[in-house]
Amino acid sequence: NGRHFTLGTPGSPKPSPRELLPEKLRYLYFYSKVCFILRYHVFYCLPGDNTPRESSPFINNTDHDRGNYYDGKNMALFEEEIESNPMVSSLLNKLANYTNLTQGVTEHEEYENEEGVTKITVKSPQMGTFIGVYLPCMQNILGVILFLRLTWIVGTAGIMESFAIVVMCCTCTMLTAISMSAIATNGVVPAGGSYYMISRSLGPEFGGAVGLCFYLGTTFAGSMYILGTIEILLMYIVPNTAVFVAEKKEDEAEAMLNNMRVYGTCCLALMALVVFVGVKYVNKLALVFLACVVLSIMAIYAGVIKTVIEPPNFPICLLGNRSLQNHNFEKCMKTEVIKNVTYTTKLWKLFCGSPHLNATCDEYFTLNNVTEIQGIPGLLSGVIKDNMWGDYGPSGMLVEKKNQSSVPVQDNSRDIYKPYIFNDISTFFTLLVGIYFPSVTGIMAGSNRSGDLRDAQRSIPIGTILAIATTSFIYMTCVVLFGACIEGVVLRDKFGGSVKKNLVIGTLAWPSPWVIVIGSFFSCCGAGLQSLTGAPRLLQAIARDGIVPFLQVFGHGKANGEPTWALLMTAGICEIGILIASVDAVAPILSMFFLMCYLFVNLACAVQTLLRTPNWRPRFKFYHWTLSFLGMSLCLSLMFISSWYYALVAMSIAGCIYKYIEYRGAEKEWGDGIRGLSLNAARYALIRLEEVPTHTKNWRPQLLVLLKLDSDMGVKHPRLLSFTTQLKAGKGLTIVSSVLEGTYMTLGAEAKSAEQSAMHAERTKGFCHVVVSSNLRDGFSHLIQSAGLGGMKHNAVLMAWPGGWKQAEDSYPWKNFIETVRETTSAHQALLVAKNIDKFPCNQDRLGEGTIDVWWIVHDGGLLMLLPFLLRQHKVWRKCKMRIFTVAQMDDNSIQMKKDLQMFLYHLRLNAVVEVVEMHPAWVCSDTSVIPQAQLITKLGTKSHANLSDTATATPDHQVHMTWTKDKLIAERNRKRGEPNMVSPLESNVRRMHTAVKLNEVVVNKSQGAQLVLLNMPGPPKNKGGDENYMEFLEVLMDGLDRVLLVRGGGREVITIYS
Repeated sequence: NGRHFTLGTPGSPKPSPRELLPEKLRYLYFYSKVCFILRYHVFYCLPGDNTPRESSPFINNTDHDRGNYYDGKNMALFEEEIESNPMVSSLLNKLANYTNLTQGVTEHEEYENEEGVTKITVKSPQMGTFIGVYLPCMQNILGVILFLRLTWIVGTAGIMESFAIVVMCCTCTMLTAISMSAIATNGVVPAGGSYYMISRSLGPEFGGAVGLCFYLGTTFAGSMYILGTIEILLMYIVPNTAVFVAEKKEDEAEAMLNNMRVYGTCCLALMALVVFVGVKYVNKLALVFLACVVLSIMAIYAGVIKTVIEPPNFPICLLGNRSLQNHNFEKCMKTEVIKNVTYTTKLWKLFCGSPHLNATCDEYFTLNNVTEIQGIPGLLSGVIKDNMWGDYGPSGMLVEKKNQSSVPVQDNSRDIYKPYIFNDISTFFTLLVGIYFPSVTGIMAGSNRSGDLRDAQRSIPIGTILAIATTSFIYMTCVVLFGACIEGVVLRDKFGGSVKKNLVIGTLAWPSPWVIVIGSFFSCCGAGLQSLTGAPRLLQAIARDGIVPFLQVFGHGKANGEPTWALLMTAGICEIGILIASVDAVAPILSMFFLMCYLFVNLACAVQTLLRTPNWRPRFKFYHWTLSFLGMSLCLSLMFISSWYYALVAMSIAGCIYKYIEYRGAEKEWGDGIRGLSLNAARYALIRLEEVPTHTKNWRPQLLVLLKLDSDMGVKHPRLLSFTTQLKAGKGLTIVSSVLEGTYMTLGAEAKSAEQSAMHAERTKGFCHVVVSSNLRDGFSHLIQSAGLGGMKHNAVLMAWPGGWKQAEDSYPWKNFIETVRETTSAHQALLVAKNIDKFPCNQDRLGEGTIDVWWIVHDGGLLMLLPFLLRQHKVWRKCKMRIFTVAQMDDNSIQMKKDLQMFLYHLRLNAVVEVVEMHPAWVCSDTSVIPQAQLITKLGTKSHANLSDTATATPDHQVHMTWTKDKLIAERNRKRGEPNMVSPLESNVRRMHTAVKLNEVVVNKSQGAQLVLLNMPGPPKNKGGDENYMEFLEVLMDGLDRVLLVRGGGREVITIYS
């Protein structure tokens, strides 16, 4: 309360008993009161944003929970860190009380956080391995392909090749399940399932691309299940309800496709309405659908066992060796004798023009006999030998019994109008792989509902792997049992026309084919509903992550969080699959998307394992990176085996999404494996760069850009960043840096944020490096010395000319500038100084006709010629021409010198206009640290380029002057011999200023209209007493020019004529 405790000052009021306590105890009492007040205000009065964070050590972390962290006693020593480092007891308490919301139903986090809505009491997850993982995976894996296409695949490919297909696909999913188990047990997997696992392991780009592919796969799976439902309905349950009826035999296939489209669309609308009304109804029916699958499987095995005792009676009729559709006739014979009278049968009428015995019949019908055999001969019949190998063929090929004799005929043109069994599509091995693969998908069902499991990290691996092992056993045994029990012509009869339009797999079932028909119908219905339930939630999870901007609308839904817009989008895409109207055509499409998803699950596990990231600690230990790579290779192989063009389309879609997210998506940091891979690759590259010095051919300007920040932490010269972008064109290293005076704890974050904003605005790609120092000079020195890492250190410094150095109250600006020049020279780094930087073009400007003028007075290693070339690569400077001016020395032939320079530029592959300027000896004072440029050009004709660097470093001991004639040269030498060697500082300054003035006159005369002028930058004086005069020289040298770039080389060659 503003009072100061004293120990009994004269005249003070009588102390209370509390104040009579010893001094240390009173301070402790006062301190405890202050802590109580502060704790109340900090932890109970400050509102939180209620936003869970992945970076938190807590699973359901929100800001308003922080009040519970500071519940310890005697922890005052750590109270200042309690915000960022909660007590261990609080952490353990939060983890022990962890509950996750049920995924896929109406208990959504948004619904709970919404004001004015009664919160739903969430029960702790109670599902175990069997109910939560094993059965859902079984239900998703066993489905439409098993009931509608597996018998046809076995008949077409044969037992051996079908077994190979099953083994390949099941091995692929088993390896993927092992990788998935490792990822799923490496922490909690929230809503999103496989999408969450991939995105958090491989980054937002891969996660978004593969997540959308998985979404498309799930959506097309819904189409396939709906088409399977309609096929069962129209083929086997109510075949007379078709809307379209073919008038001609050849139009039957098209009529069937149209019926599939009409009924499929209606079924999709009905299912979407059920999902929209409430997912809870779908979940309640899930047990019914699962029971249908289990009963159907049991009926198949029971039927196989019964064939050993008594095979079912399903006779098929063969004409010669051709299989016939027997739903239009009862007796498999041409004629029958009743009371010694011969009558023709219905079969006769199908092949002859009339029922009379003297009618003209089909030639093949006349030449071949009719045979009736059993379609299901049984397990012990030996038919397995006939079904060992495949029988592929084109569309329209007749289904024939291999070992049956027949008399062939020449004219088969009318066969299409006869009741034969035909191939409806061309068949080959790779096609069957694509059609079969969807039957092994569904392995993600357990990981998708990890929030419902009592112990997800134990249940997901065990349940998923057991489900795959069980279904693999079912598929493998079914392949062998189908081939051992069913006649080959029946197996190749896709729609069961030879067994009176019964479902082929139903003919094997016991006690009735209707068990399989009804079971498969409800199984397909349930699978379709689950696809329409899961796909919108997957799209909603992707949309809410914000990585794909145009999908954000699909993140919204009803008040309880149901994804309404995502459901509409899913129904629209699902309708595309239904319009295809064929299970055989849709299956390879969704195979591609699922295979791509599984491929990246394996890749994620392999990358994390090889990188050995500290956070990679799966509880599931039975994995290895070789298994993941094998699974990844198998997925890629199956993609191209199934359909190479579908594989390319799927990869193109994923690639486009990846690049879109990379270019437009929100920046996310999820600690993904690709970032770890990048770090390892960067470390390896840096070590390699450090081992070998940079060759001249590989030299490029690696810039350290020195920025100034104003009082509001804004960039003072943003055009410096624009010029950096134009010079670099996105290539090479750029370090944008600034120095602040003060303490790092108070200023570092603000400055870095300001620089990053400016870099983003100017589209400058590079790194930020902010140094906070007790004084600015030391800060700049530290930057020049320590910026960069290993081989990725800067070799050039770019800064703005201190324009107001004359008007400055103190001498710091120009002294800091000169010290920076000296330090870059000592560090053998190039220096670029831009005058009037605010007049330089921005990245949106396009300079028209103009020139970039280079005044090449002394040799700088070729940097002056390289910089205009780099600038002209950018669209801002692309239309500018390059001009090179150089200065002739005393006894040089100007004409020959121009020719030599032109030849030199020709060898350098540079296009530029060359001009040689002759000047009076007193006008130019050469830099003693480098040789005059004219000498270098003259020697090009006589010395090899290999000696160029040696020549450049050779410094003449005497001062070189320029003159017009040889007589003047001799007179000048004689005058020099008679003068003392000592030159007074005043005389030196006068000569330098005179040189600057005269050289400026020539430059302004030649280059005043140029878009940019590049000049050699003279070195600073060795004596610091002449620093201010040095600034005056430079100011005079650049006077009257709009855009000037002073260039000082780093002491090495940066350009070469050799390839």
